[in-house]
Amino acid sequence: MKNYETLVDATNDLMKRGYEANLSLEGDTVQDKSRDIIMTADDFEIDEFYRFEGASNPADTSIVYAVTSRKYNLKGILVNAYGTYANNSSSAIAAKLHHHQVSHNLHGEDRPTA
Repeated sequence: MKNYETLVDATNDLMKRGYEANLSLEGDTVQDKSRDIIMTADDFEIDEFYRFEGASNPADTSIVYAVTSRKYNLKGILVNAYGTYANNSSSAIAAKLHHHQVSHNLHGEDRPTA
């Protein structure tokens, strides 16, 4: 896993590495609106993620996810708020996005193994 200084650095590098779909979190699904694809938690895997704290408020955090879906043959980027502006959904999608994340895991540092 790489370390990035900014969210923009992370997304630019992921795009260079083939994560081209612009994904969004919509309720209990992850969507690629440009290709009219709607994925449930079983339809994708999270390859990497990087967490960034807000410059003025550390509680304002965003996470960049590198996502792959074999089912839909896509690689994409999902940016999601974490912390103050986070979606506190208890859905399967939210559970998958927050799996293996711990408070000290910033900018793609090593994750604890299960």
